Amino acid sequence: MNEPAFIKKGIDVQLNIESLAFGGMGVAHLNDMVTFVKNAIPGQKVTARITKKRSSYLEARTLKVLDKSPYQVDVPCEHFNDCGGCTFQNLDYKMQIAAKEEQVKDIFQRIGNIKDTPCEPILSCDEIFHYRNKMEFTFSNREWTPEGIDNIAPSDISLGLHAPNRWDKILNINECHIQTSVANEILEIVRKISLDQNLKPYDIREHTGYIRNVIIRVGTNTGEIMVNLVTSREDKKALVPITNSLISKFPSINSIVNNITTRKSGVSMGERQIVLHGKDYIVDKLGDYEFMISADSFFQTNTRQAEKLYDIVLEESELTGTEIVYDLFCGTGSIALYLSKYAKMVYGFELVMSAIQDAMQNAVKNKVKNAWFFPGDLKDLFRVNSEVKDLEMPDVMIVDPPRTGLHANTIDDILEKSPNRIVYVSCNPSTQARDARDIYKGGYKLVKLRPVDMFPHTPHVENVATFVRNQS
Repeated sequence: MNEPAFIKKGIDVQLNIESLAFGGMGVAHLNDMVTFVKNAIPGQKVTARITKKRSSYLEARTLKVLDKSPYQVDVPCEHFNDCGGCTFQNLDYKMQIAAKEEQVKDIFQRIGNIKDTPCEPILSCDEIFHYRNKMEFTFSNREWTPEGIDNIAPSDISLGLHAPNRWDKILNINECHIQTSVANEILEIVRKISLDQNLKPYDIREHTGYIRNVIIRVGTNTGEIMVNLVTSREDKKALVPITNSLISKFPSINSIVNNITTRKSGVSMGERQIVLHGKDYIVDKLGDYEFMISADSFFQTNTRQAEKLYDIVLEESELTGTEIVYDLFCGTGSIALYLSKYAKMVYGFELVMSAIQDAMQNAVKNKVKNAWFFPGDLKDLFRVNSEVKDLEMPDVMIVDPPRTGLHANTIDDILEKSPNRIVYVSCNPSTQARDARDIYKGGYKLVKLRPVDMFPHTPHVENVATFVRNQS
């Protein structure tokens, strides 16, 4: 198939996949135009259909692989072709992390307009399967069946993950290879008992039905387990068979809770909670510190790799024991507490009040006396809270915002506080690179990038960027 002289949406073309773009698409060229190809890996030759045409690039989706990639590996997961979660299970892991490292460098050159910043080799993950300590699965009466399977009628109850680009249909998951083995066993029991008891799955379109989600957390360093059953209304009796079965088969389950939400959206966070067994939290460890993790708490999803990430943050902070540290977007205080014994004082700031309460409890639990936490929206907290305004000025500032990056007000406040060092942790290097431009203009030099692979087989990459204030 020759390259077409006229390119338009809907035509089929042959493409040689050259590399991976940030976000997971393969990169090819068609008539010298950059073409981003869904479901493609470097080294493949594919037939693809053009799905989008823009002035400077094209998008396409793979229809057929004509030549295998030399970097292609066998996939253990039966759901790989249909799930859309672990996009790169078929790509050799060394190639995965090499691509992510190059993506971070490219993003900071293109978006951050920063050419010569040293980027250390990406920190790879020792465990590339069964690394997630938390997974959320959804019940549905609208099962998504894989393409090409016409002889199987969709089930009236499915339990699994959303099919790609489908908010209303769920792919049944028999085994997920990035969560723990015990979590897979728990998932299967919850599915079986729900079917046996004829529990009605929630219908996201009609907003009817009872059982909505099951969320499984496993403490990597403690073995403690929480099962959170999310329902649309309170009916403790309906959940007794599931609870009893789980308790009898898994003595290590420390907590079974029922989160109840009447929200019509797919959000699994409950409006209220009932404890069905044990406590309303589990405990896990990061380094020397123990953390209470409740149903709605944020906790790093890859515990082993989070410890390595926090070690990098500690190294880049260059603490001597005399510094005042600010931890912005501190969550439940994991980074703040991890750094506390190396600093004079650590102050954490976070929007979510329940997270601040967890952070304070975690400080008490770990007998940390030089950490304090403040609730509030970071875009105006330093402007409106008199108690925060009067705090000691920071020597080091840790920043770990959501994927959207920093609000302009927050960047202004960081620059006004003028710390000697800024250690910026991000799960989205694109917004991090954008913010780096403003931090650079505010009198800081970007001295180092340190990418970390937190989630093997996925497009996601974490990155730590270290800034030092200019002394002139």
